[in-house]
This record gives sequence, C-alpha cells and structure tokens, in this order.
Amino acid sequence: MFADDTKLYNRVKKDSTEGSDAIQDDLNQLKDWSDTWLLRFNVSKCKCMHLGNDNPERSYVLGEDEIMVAKEVKDLGVYITDDCKPSTQCTKAANKAMTSLRIIKRTFKYIDKESFSILYKAYVRPDVEYCVQAGSPYQVNDIKEIEKIQRATKACSKFKRKTLPGKASGTTSLPARRLRGDLIEVFKILNGLEDIKPEELFTMSHNTGTRGHSYKLFKKQLHKGLNLRKCFFSQRVIDTWNKLPADVVNVKTTNQFKGKIDKFWNKNGYGELKGLNL
Repeated sequence: MFADDTKLYNRVKKDSTEGSDAIQDDLNQLKDWSDTWLLRFNVSKCKCMHLGNDNPERSYVLGEDEIMVAKEVKDLGVYITDDCKPSTQCTKAANKAMTSLRIIKRTFKYIDKESFSILYKAYVRPDVEYCVQAGSPYQVNDIKEIEKIQRATKACSKFKRKTLPGKASGTTSLPARRLRGDLIEVFKILNGLEDIKPEELFTMSHNTGTRGHSYKLFKKQLHKGLNLRKCFFSQRVIDTWNKLPADVVNVKTTNQFKGKIDKFWNKNGYGELKGLNL
C-alpha cells in the first residue's frame, strides 16, 4: 500500500505560531493514524518547503524524525522551488527534450520533413509542454532555454539553416502553443471538465456588456512589482480569454473549442499568432 504525493500546507507568519502549530498538530495526527493502521511513513522521502518572505521557517517533525527542508521538489513531474519561479522546470524540460532530439539525430542518418515532424510532435514537444500551465516561462532566460529546442530542428539534414524552425519542422511556435494550452485549460475548468472548482482560480466578471461572451473573467489589480503573481496561469490568461468571441467560447466539447479557436486565429490573426497553423 502506498500514499504518494500527499501535501499538507497552511499559512504561517513570523509574529504568530498559530499556523505552524496547526501544521505540527496535523503531522502528529498523521503519525498516530499511520501507527494505528501499520502504514509507516518514509520520513526520508518527506520534504518541507518554506514559501514567502514572512515565513518563520520552523522545523517540523514526524514522530521522532525531523522533516528535511528542501529548496526544490519534484511534484507529479513538475519541479517546484521555494521562490515559485519556473526556471528549474524550464531547464529540466529543455534538457529532456534536447536529449530526445539527439537520439533522433543519432538514429536517423537522413530524415525528411514529414518524418521529422511526426517524431518531433511525438517525442520532443511533449517534454516542453507537460503541465505548462504550472511551469510556463516568462523570464527572458527561461524563454530562451525553451526556444533552443525549436532552433535545434535545424539538425535535420534536409532543412536549410536559415529556415525558421517552426516552418522547417511543420510545427507551431512554442509560445503560441502555450497560449493555446492555457485557453483550453480555462475552457475545461469553466465547463466542469476538470476536477477543479472555477472559483478557486477565477472570478467571473459581471461587466459582460453587449460584446464578447458571457464567460468573461474579472482581472484583479495587483500591487506593483508582483511580476511573479501576474504571470501565474490564473492571471496571465484572462485578457486573451476575454477577447475571444462568443461563438468560440459557447461550445459544448473540448474538441469543438479547439477547432473554433484554431479557425478563429487562422482567419483573423491574433497578434504574433497570425497565420499559424495551430
């Protein structure tokens, strides 16, 4: 029997022990439960991560063993750090995708455009798109780290070096696909297709007006300097989502939404996404 990926969290403050005491009390209850049911916790695999500047960074114990403090943990394939920035996730994803590209290059002495496109979409692109809502890059260095995967498509012998990677491999640019993935996830959440309550991430806007759709989201005003917060999935996607027309949003299934948004962008263009074959 296993109980993996269990999280315990609470809000803590330096001037109060209430939050940290509650965490330790919950840990004590977990220990009592594990002793009762003879399902021992492996404390060496348990990690504690302190988040925020106002964190007292208290030590916690599970039974008699102190839980190790970690700056970085891997959670369901996504690397989470104590500064909440996606840099580590972007680097790990880019390295994994680059390894797949090298394997393709070593395996095939010559590969045409169509075959490379199939291999790229099946084995390379999923590495940099996995759970992109949680690890989408927004800093310049992180974006460059991911974009080097697109540039590496010139490794295919039939492609000219001056050809744009997206056109060469028959693929869409990664920024466009990240934005598309964000919008698809919003559609799923608002239509109850994910096990997530919409109000946990979004606030519906009451100012729908006569234009647009009835699923518009309210964008909260953030304090200046909170670049990290405004780049989170629940914030960065709102403006683009609200600009979509009603016939794109008011569909029943995810596949219908994908088809509508692809058709809308190809027909009308959408900033840098104009003309892309999504």
